Amino acid sequence: MNKQRIAEDYRFYHEHLYHKILPFWLQKAFDREYGGCYTCFNNSGEKLISTDKYLWSQGRVVWLYSKLAEINKGNSDYLRLAEEGYDFLRKYALLPNGHCAFLVSREGIPKEPMAGKGYDTSIYADCFVVLGFAKYAMVAGEKEAFRKALALYQSIIARIEANSFPTEPEPIPKGYRSHGVTMILLNITQELLAAADSLDAPEADQLRERCHALVLDLTDFQTDDGRVHELIKNSDTKGTDPCIFGRFMNPGHSLEDMWFILHYAVEAGMDEVVAQALKVTETMFNLGWDQEYGGLLHFVDKDGGKPRGEVGEFVGHPMLAKLEGTWDDKLWWVHSEALYTTLLAYRLSGKKELLAQYQKVKDYSFQTFPHQNNGEWIQIRDRQGKPVDKVVALPVKDPFHIARNLLLLLELLEKW
Repeated sequence: MNKQRIAEDYRFYHEHLYHKILPFWLQKAFDREYGGCYTCFNNSGEKLISTDKYLWSQGRVVWLYSKLAEINKGNSDYLRLAEEGYDFLRKYALLPNGHCAFLVSREGIPKEPMAGKGYDTSIYADCFVVLGFAKYAMVAGEKEAFRKALALYQSIIARIEANSFPTEPEPIPKGYRSHGVTMILLNITQELLAAADSLDAPEADQLRERCHALVLDLTDFQTDDGRVHELIKNSDTKGTDPCIFGRFMNPGHSLEDMWFILHYAVEAGMDEVVAQALKVTETMFNLGWDQEYGGLLHFVDKDGGKPRGEVGEFVGHPMLAKLEGTWDDKLWWVHSEALYTTLLAYRLSGKKELLAQYQKVKDYSFQTFPHQNNGEWIQIRDRQGKPVDKVVALPVKDPFHIARNLLLLLELLEKW
């Protein structure tokens, strides 16, 4: 990329973030009476369908506005919004057992997302609250927020080590390890480490060691030729498991995970890990790219195309319906993650193939997802790129993936 192209892309992303994405949320989303942020908009963003608040999204919003405050030093509005979001989480996120509620009412009262399943139905909610607490602690210099983040993080680790943790809306099939859980653990550990370093916390070395271990754990899911299994059996039979759960891959998760790994491995001097992550980026992009209609598919088989394989004992498992019903959807977050990862991988490697992938996903994303009227992205489109109104994970629309990756792209281009 020459200087002109770098400057053009920087201006393009800056305009899109600050004049289209963020204004949508500043105008529509913040609950001035009870705190927190509305995220239950329909896919087009034109209608608020519920005032309930998923803690999954609330934590990510706190991270976002903390990040904006970090980048835009001197802008007290961003820090104020982050603080308001943190206060909502501090008051209402944690249940008496120390776990995070998955869903609360507008006022912050816990609600069961599924009757009879309780309030703490997904460890992902806990993880994203840690993400928000940690970033806010770092940017605001709040040691109390860091301590809260660390306590919740230690609770997460204890539950995972005891193999006692729900992962709705994507329950892990019995006998399998989840790439998604491991990659999010790396992400939140990285955020905690940054906060610990900033605050001179004594836990920094331990968190650094855990980051290193998680990076190595994530290589368990990778094949030598650069593919990433979303699930592997505890016996580690990747590549030979005939079950559909052992065969399918998630291009979006794989590409998102690669920038987590690259951020740590480059700084830590893990050259072999960096080389493998660059290979994975190129391979998983090609495996996930829809050669007929363009864009990245939600799920694919390890050999490409629609996920397939034996079902066996898992007849009726909810993940089967998700693989069948959403595999060829084109999702906003997958493409925003691919944008940043491919450009980062090109910056580190200089490979023209990665630059071509970056340009391909950039062209597709901005031709396909932005709403023509409000600027925010229509989150879910069908294989042909037409908007669809359905739920893929949670019935929410939040600014996290798009805004986070635009911020990361701006940081990368600024340092080029």
